[in-house]
Amino acid sequence: MRPLLVALINDGRLSAKERERYFRALDFNTGQETTRLLASHLAEWTRAAFATDSSAERRAGGTAIALEALGRLKGIDLAAYPEVKASLDRWLEHTRGTPQFVELVGGFGLKDQDAALLEIAAKDPAGSLGVEAVRMVLNNQDTDLLKRSLTGADASHIAEALGRAGKKEIVPLLEPVVTDTVRDVALRREAVRALARVQEGAAALLKLAQESRLPADLTFTASAALNDVRWESLKAQAAQVLPVPQAQTGKPLPPISELVSKKGDPIKGAAVFRRDVLACIKCHQVNGEGVDFGPNLSDIGTKLGKDALYQAILDPSAGISFGFEAWRIDLKDGNEAYGLIVSDTADELALKSVGGIVTRYKKSDITTRTQQKLSVMPAGLEQAISQEDLIALVEYLSTLKNPSPQPSATKAGP
Repeated sequence: MRPLLVALINDGRLSAKERERYFRALDFNTGQETTRLLASHLAEWTRAAFATDSSAERRAGGTAIALEALGRLKGIDLAAYPEVKASLDRWLEHTRGTPQFVELVGGFGLKDQDAALLEIAAKDPAGSLGVEAVRMVLNNQDTDLLKRSLTGADASHIAEALGRAGKKEIVPLLEPVVTDTVRDVALRREAVRALARVQEGAAALLKLAQESRLPADLTFTASAALNDVRWESLKAQAAQVLPVPQAQTGKPLPPISELVSKKGDPIKGAAVFRRDVLACIKCHQVNGEGVDFGPNLSDIGTKLGKDALYQAILDPSAGISFGFEAWRIDLKDGNEAYGLIVSDTADELALKSVGGIVTRYKKSDITTRTQQKLSVMPAGLEQAISQEDLIALVEYLSTLKNPSPQPSATKAGP
């Protein structure tokens, strides 16, 4: 019966649906004989899939059959079936970076594909595929590789994926990242958010805060994350140690996850944006209005969702846009300057200060220049306005999608 089913599966005239039916029939005939039969034909099907001298239809058929067969060979001892190992290696190379790759690695319990799995996690840290990939690496206990990945170019993405994996094993990996103030602050903030996703990680963050070992530049991120966890005991302790930011009323703001669900008045938000107490218009431009200093916000609504807009207002240093990093320039005469570098030549450095004023300094007059960890946009702006105004402001910013008409704080004339 089994050889007949395999012969039918191998019939190139079959449709994919018919072939699948015969594979399902084969599932009722499990055992060593079926395994040996599939293993003996796998190399043939693999060759058909990669044959350059055959039709695309035949190659597609070979691919479908080979992957179905591999799916039914999961868990076998590859050392006992070297022909399966040879075909599997070819398919791993061919499917690298895809869901089939993750499925094959997991199905055969492979321990030597962790680097490729981390590549997937880095590309899709918030997706199911990336999270499953990093979870498999955690299960393989490849601690050294994970530590190295947290020092590379994709470190922030790896940290995010680790947090979404929901495993307590991330704590010893990410806690040292949080406390290492030499490392990139964006990575450290991502590590905080990742730790807060698991109970053991949230407890570790809380302990750092209680022992005054939580770096100051992570206070806001930790406060926002810990006051939004689902573990009531930890949440209650966090409210005492790391109280959430307060609005003008002195009352704590709701978590960002709650603020985004609230609807504001964009017309009122446009007025808040131009209000002197915030002075947003004195640092940003919207459709030609305002000062050219900070990022142009004419199309900010197409770039950031409401959650990211709240984050940018409540913790402006969390995600500083490229080219808008603050610098301090120390001069030989004992003075210093602060602002954004807009030009840097062999002889001269131009610095734009708040208000959009550009000042040029000779390199020979500069002793040191230091990039600042904090944004030029001050924190605590939410304390100058009501919660209602904050919600309205974010609503307004979310409508900025140049060149569409935007809500205005003033009524247009006739």
